[in-house]
Amino acid sequence: MPHRQSHDSIRPQDPGERELLESVHPAGRRNPRPAPCYSLVVVGGGTAGLVTAHAAAALGAKVALIERDRLGGDCLNVGCVPSKAIIRTSHLYAGMRHAEQYGGQIPADIRVDFAAVMARMRAIRTRIGRADSVQRLEAAGVDVFFGQARFTSGTTLAVDGLRLHFKKAVIATGSRPCTPSIPGLVEAGFLTNENVFDLTELPRRLLVIGGGPLGCELAQAFCRFGAQTIITQSWPLFLPREERDAAQLLSDAFARDGIEVRLNTTAANVRVENEQKLVDLVSDDYKSTVAVDAILTGTGRVPNVEGLDLEAAGVDYNNEDGIRVDDFLRTSNRRIYAAGDVCLEHKFTHTADASARIAVRNALFPGRQRLSALTIPWCTYTDPAIAHVGLYVRQANHRDIPVKTFTIPMHDVDRAIADSEEAGFVKIHVRERSDRILGATIVARRAGDMINEITLAMVAGVGLRTLARVIHAYPTQADAIKQAADAYNRTRLTPLLRSWLRRWLQR
Repeated sequence: MPHRQSHDSIRPQDPGERELLESVHPAGRRNPRPAPCYSLVVVGGGTAGLVTAHAAAALGAKVALIERDRLGGDCLNVGCVPSKAIIRTSHLYAGMRHAEQYGGQIPADIRVDFAAVMARMRAIRTRIGRADSVQRLEAAGVDVFFGQARFTSGTTLAVDGLRLHFKKAVIATGSRPCTPSIPGLVEAGFLTNENVFDLTELPRRLLVIGGGPLGCELAQAFCRFGAQTIITQSWPLFLPREERDAAQLLSDAFARDGIEVRLNTTAANVRVENEQKLVDLVSDDYKSTVAVDAILTGTGRVPNVEGLDLEAAGVDYNNEDGIRVDDFLRTSNRRIYAAGDVCLEHKFTHTADASARIAVRNALFPGRQRLSALTIPWCTYTDPAIAHVGLYVRQANHRDIPVKTFTIPMHDVDRAIADSEEAGFVKIHVRERSDRILGATIVARRAGDMINEITLAMVAGVGLRTLARVIHAYPTQADAIKQAADAYNRTRLTPLLRSWLRRWLQR
């Protein structure tokens, strides 16, 4: 694979960080002697690989797992865990600056100790990393190997000079951030999710290139810590995949935080002068230059397929889309499956987990579990957060599916009013003339938690009519879902039914 700077050469080596390394890549550890043949070999120790290995071992399979860097993958080390830890602290600082909104007093001197923010993040990562440790895998019966895996045939691979034979294999090597082809960017130096969490000093001025979920989350967090933050994206619309009213609410929140969002704008060149990075921006025919101290890129991810010698195993792939799999997650080699970011369009931790469980069942048993059967929610953890599951209205219209939408603004929800978190809504789409839920979008501080109720209803085939009978604890922001279900029930009171009820009650 392409060279990547070792995490361990740049991360602060505090006691907690050393504990993390002892869990996920112990220094001086020697690889075990391989078994004569493994029921399943797992390549990659991120979310998909760990779930695959643990699940297969629990079923009684002889399992080997190979990881070239740290166990836990992006989620633990450079993704979900560290980002959500610092986002939580950024909420705290935003709350202090708006204390009067909650009947409090704004502190006279709000000083951000960024080093302490990052130290807290590392401590949290270390604690969670214990669940992904070598010791836990070995206790489950998994042989753990560190090194670069390379296939030598359709049933063998090599790692660290050792040869492993397998009956089945699962490739779960994940993805990495793609580097924008901007002249001068590499020479000037830039941040991605792989090194942004190594910072111990807050950049005074930050440019975020790419307005996707990661870029938005970190831009808001760093802005709330005190960085002057600009987001540039080449798209003419902010968060173009989300519903327009959801994107507008987040755009308004960014404006209140002081984030400058430049749409339809590309970075044309980067240079360094007087220890600052000068970035030339182009929007149509308008050109400008911004001076910043750090550049964070979030322009997408590419699958990790290089260096595996997949040709030797007869596995089809390309560098842009990753490993080609069918609906059962089988590759072109029927003995080899893939799971997670290396083969999926939706590169989320929870889809990596779900796909790993499908791959295990289908690889070890006469499984016919399908990827297409999954109902996948996702969430952008900004403030407010945007969560979605199922179809958007535009997708339903494209498929000629008639849709009726029930929308509850959060300013009509008692708990949201009490929390002073009224920006947002719950929007649920059903098939017209039925209560079957097709999809939902939630914009709220707790949208990531709230979307799970809708996802459960969709998976279980529960419609809005049944959701209306679910008693929700009061007061919660999830009461907006109950209100949407009640709104559906009111549509069932047709003029004819109302007339009959009136006559009945007036007897």
